[in-house]
Amino acid sequence: MCGIIGIVSRKPVANRLVDALKRLEYRGYDSAGVATLDDGALSRRRAQGKLVALERLLAEKPLNGSIGIGHTRWATHGAATEENAHPHATHRVAVVHNGIIENFRELRAELEADGYRFESQTDTEAVAQLVTREIDRGASPREAVFRSLKRLDGAFALAFLFPGEENLLIGARRGSPLAVGDGEGEMFLGSDGIALSPFTESVRYLEDGDWVILSREGAEIFDENGAPAERAARRAVGRTFYVDKGNFRHFMQKEIYEQPDVISHTLSSFFDMANGRTRLPRGQEVDFSKINRMVLSACGTGYYAALTGRYYLERYARIPCDIDVASEFRYRESPLSGVDFALFVSQSGETADTLASLRHAKAEGLTTAAVVNVDESTIAREADIVWPTLAGPEIGVASTKAFTCQLTALAALSVAAGVQRGVLSRDDELTLAKALSEAPRLTNAVLKLDSLIERLAHDMATKRHALFLGRGFNYPLALEGALKLKEISYIHAEGYAAGELKHGPIALIDDTMPVVVIAPYDRVFEKTASNMQEVAARGGRIILVTDERGAASGVVKDAELIVLPDMPEILMPIVYALPLQLLAYHTAVHMGTDVDQPRNLAKSVTVE
Repeated sequence: MCGIIGIVSRKPVANRLVDALKRLEYRGYDSAGVATLDDGALSRRRAQGKLVALERLLAEKPLNGSIGIGHTRWATHGAATEENAHPHATHRVAVVHNGIIENFRELRAELEADGYRFESQTDTEAVAQLVTREIDRGASPREAVFRSLKRLDGAFALAFLFPGEENLLIGARRGSPLAVGDGEGEMFLGSDGIALSPFTESVRYLEDGDWVILSREGAEIFDENGAPAERAARRAVGRTFYVDKGNFRHFMQKEIYEQPDVISHTLSSFFDMANGRTRLPRGQEVDFSKINRMVLSACGTGYYAALTGRYYLERYARIPCDIDVASEFRYRESPLSGVDFALFVSQSGETADTLASLRHAKAEGLTTAAVVNVDESTIAREADIVWPTLAGPEIGVASTKAFTCQLTALAALSVAAGVQRGVLSRDDELTLAKALSEAPRLTNAVLKLDSLIERLAHDMATKRHALFLGRGFNYPLALEGALKLKEISYIHAEGYAAGELKHGPIALIDDTMPVVVIAPYDRVFEKTASNMQEVAARGGRIILVTDERGAASGVVKDAELIVLPDMPEILMPIVYALPLQLLAYHTAVHMGTDVDQPRNLAKSVTVE
């Protein structure tokens, strides 16, 4: 979602604001802007579209102030136009905002009745006008912000800049993340450590309800009641990280090719490979033998990873699992009696619905755990137990390496749980550990099929619809493959359990409908083969992702084949994810869409 940066310094900040915003591009955005103070006077530059448009504007009309705020906006309230771009400003304050102010309509009506004039369609402008009214009534900037925060409903991260106050920035958060960076004679405010990493080695993450006053001399942090608060300093993440595609055309392509390495890193945190034994990260151990039932929840790709996790946990650890999309988990009012443990999956660790679900589970007395890619995220800080995925920063909006690392972590956890519960013997553990250790080699082998998959993608790019089918472990993968294709190519795609084909989807099959079937030669291959025959009989074009035995079966004479190496079942979801990612990637490239930042999507969905 939106990105926020603020700097108070003694030297010009405009270029550094833009540099930090570039590091936040991975969140997704459709407009950008900065505001600075020069001799106390407020100046703004805002532009629709990508940061290059803002950079051109700044080249034509430079800003020279030594204090400023910046923002990349993902449109919610109001279209992606210059007038709706942040910062929003009045004669008293400029503000940038990530989140949604749920009661903005009531606030707007109240403020308009008091004579305050709005210029945009956004919910954020209500915050600027609310603070303005408080200052007009005699409050200091500090008092005005504190009073205004109490009037806001919803989730937000905010940064305020005040004309005439060249040594004052104020930030606040509720729901959406915000971090403070410590410098020498300057201070920083940002959405995450990546934004602040070029400027500081020390970051303090605000807790929910916190607000902070920044000057060049330091930071004063307060809790939601206005009491002084101490927040621990941490080393800035991504100090050496920069948004760099290297020799790759897109970040998504780069991240697909990073998977052998990052899967290896993730495995190393869950297995002692020398002995072939599982080991949970130090301090994050769980006694799975005492867990009778689990609930899993996540959003988007994370949900499909969690769905695969349910298959793993029930198969290898015999733990009954319930699973919900996080946006439904709280509201379904499912009775949680008899549930001992709640597991949440998130790449960013800031997904609003997943975070709210975690808090709901904690309120119900459940022990909570998170499979998460960002150690300092809100979900990681609030979960009782954290299992990191070690995928590294993922910039492409469509998740690739984070997904396979989530699958890797969930597979490893399932093996550890099975051993603790006596479901798996030590020999089983050794066999499964050895199998998972092959994941980096096998994913690297899949990458060598890139040119074949690119050829198949050229034809896929001419289609308007597609179906993805799979059984067992490969059913969640069919859902994920369909999601990847529609996310970045905008082709309508749906994933189904292959056994559901005759229960409706078969009506869609004709000679214009490609059907991607994920079917290694496993215990359900023959059943999936009959589904492929049904598709072929109706003229559907089949792309079969299988192994050598599946390819040799000749189940469908004219199917296009993507043949993967033979592998144990536990590895299939991880390794078979890659050809689906490559198919979506090459289809989107051939169609000319924005692969890394597809329309209407954000990397981290920090509002409901």
